[in-house]
Amino acid sequence: MGSGVDPVVAGLAMGLTAVAYSPARATLEQASGLFKLFREQPTPEIARSASIGVLETLSPNDRLQRRFHPWSSYVIVPLFGLANAGIVLDGGTLARAYTSPVTWGIIAGYLVGKPIAVVGVPALLTWLSGGRIRPGVGWAAVLGSGTIAGIGFTVSLLIAALAFTGPELADAKIGVLSAAAGASVLTWAVFRVTRLLPPARRARLLLGATEDLVDLIPGVDPERDHCRGPAGASVTVVEYGDFQCPYCGQAEPAVRDLLADADLRYVWRHLPLPDVHPQAELAAEAAEAAAAQGRFWEMHDLLLAHQDHLRVTDLIRYAGELGLDAERFHAELTARLHRDRVAEDVDSADLSGVSGTPTFFINGRRHYGAYDIATLQHEVKIARVRAGFSRTEPVEPG
Repeated sequence: MGSGVDPVVAGLAMGLTAVAYSPARATLEQASGLFKLFREQPTPEIARSASIGVLETLSPNDRLQRRFHPWSSYVIVPLFGLANAGIVLDGGTLARAYTSPVTWGIIAGYLVGKPIAVVGVPALLTWLSGGRIRPGVGWAAVLGSGTIAGIGFTVSLLIAALAFTGPELADAKIGVLSAAAGASVLTWAVFRVTRLLPPARRARLLLGATEDLVDLIPGVDPERDHCRGPAGASVTVVEYGDFQCPYCGQAEPAVRDLLADADLRYVWRHLPLPDVHPQAELAAEAAEAAAAQGRFWEMHDLLLAHQDHLRVTDLIRYAGELGLDAERFHAELTARLHRDRVAEDVDSADLSGVSGTPTFFINGRRHYGAYDIATLQHEVKIARVRAGFSRTEPVEPG
């Protein structure tokens, strides 16, 4: 404050300098190499390099959030709220506040202005663009986000403290708190009314009917990709996996349950991580050698069921169990004949921003978070509802 620069401005400027990005696979491999070097030579210098290398795989934005989140959430924000929200709530104070233009101006701004702005701007853009530009969700969700935006606390109180003093500051605080309560009720009403609508109408109003943004590059090609399930399924789940990755093994039961869905297509793409799973790349090539003889999925299942036994002798034994031409299989494996095919999947993972396994895409959109069966089934259900919307039918705002 003494410098003449408001702390809010300084905080915003610092926030803009915090770069955000996803960890790159090359950076992760470099960090893995540093850790292996420390394992071989556990010296303080290498320990420091490994520690810095691991931290630098995360963006400054992620590192700052992880470092300051506990302090900001559990100490700074509560203290700020307690220090700035202190008002006397008695009959006289409330009577004065609810006759003050300051209080009603704030309430109107939050309960009327926010929804009008949040809904009005995308509605105007939708109209001006003839529907080419429109929200990625339905209009009920847009309206709900506008009403819930009427809840303000810490920043609102800070701005009020900068703008008012004395009785007007108390009026402003009561306006902020009243608007928060009113915004909660309005939001509940919006979604309560939406819930009473017929399922198809409700889904459209919540999810929208815009074309999904596709994260998967390139898209699924049935002539090239390994697919399970009907080609015309409404939902396609793509997994980037590593046959030696224990997390891929843990995800396999969930994938099996998903395959019970008759309207779902499942695709496997290779992403071996040789820096941490030295046998994964050859296992992927073994799966492709089996695919050359029409037995990809059988080999896929065997490899995931025996992740601790992926040596060359094991792979040849699996080929024998599947009744493959063992001589041909061994020759292709020795010549690394399918290395380029696996590398194509790895390149597509890089283009799609994938750095770890397992990573799932559902109808081209990347799935973040847990990959247990309940979570995946929920995402599949949403994707199926979206896929059911007509893409050609114009959607009017409102």
